[in-house]
Amino acid sequence: MPVNTREIAFENAIEESLLGHGGFTRLAPETFDSARCLFPDEVIAFIKATQPKTWNALEKLHGTATATVVLDDLGKALATGGSLAVLRHGFKCFGKPLRLAYFAPASGLNPETQALFAANRLAVTRQLHFSAAHPKLSVDVTLVLNGLPIATLELKNPLTGQNAEHAKEQYRSDRDPREPLFAFKKRALVHFAVDPNEVAMTTKLDGKDTHFLPFNRGDAGGAGNPETPDNFKTAYLWEEVLARESLLDILGRFIHLQVKEKKVGGKVFQRESLIFPRYHQLDAVRRIE
Repeated sequence: MPVNTREIAFENAIEESLLGHGGFTRLAPETFDSARCLFPDEVIAFIKATQPKTWNALEKLHGTATATVVLDDLGKALATGGSLAVLRHGFKCFGKPLRLAYFAPASGLNPETQALFAANRLAVTRQLHFSAAHPKLSVDVTLVLNGLPIATLELKNPLTGQNAEHAKEQYRSDRDPREPLFAFKKRALVHFAVDPNEVAMTTKLDGKDTHFLPFNRGDAGGAGNPETPDNFKTAYLWEEVLARESLLDILGRFIHLQVKEKKVGGKVFQRESLIFPRYHQLDAVRRIE
């Protein structure tokens, strides 16, 4: 059966794959709080389900204001440490530790840790209006973990005269890196420019200086992606890389924050970069494992 490459069909195919086989649920964009840059109901539902004792203790202190207090402290933790640190190490609310994600345990023998891992809430949202200042702006696809946006995708279709290069330009020119969703390491950790044939990604939006890396599989030792009968060439992105267990594995083990120091005029400056592994790097490690 031929692949329908209209842009809406392309977006539908990604969503349907994530919902049907990728372990995601659909999240309504209207439930997004653009001021907090979170899905508050998802955050609170995850914490209540996985950490009821801590939630009850906080509720005894704050009553009906508990959700607001937790979200405020989460926002402070994200502003100072960033989303990767919060996902991996949690945050504190009135001295009480709270987790925002649980990653795969080293052993499958403990049913409690398995249950916590299974409780992660991965969701996909389409056409997310991310800006409080510019409410008409939207991003094509946003992936969300327990209420926290973790990845964005801009999709383009060559049959309408656009491709991944146009998606890159959209990120460079129309996506303000000062917006909370796109601020370096604060919310979304990676941004993908995608068309049916090619994928590129970046971890830091920097206006016209934004640098993208190819995220392709390679084709017979060359660039790009091989032909895939009855599917998009880039289907590996949402069918393999972004599927539930793979994405959680990447967040838990593969992304890292790199800090380099440079001395200028006797002063030491630090430059941070977020390293998201390329497709071939992920594939090599997993084949070895």
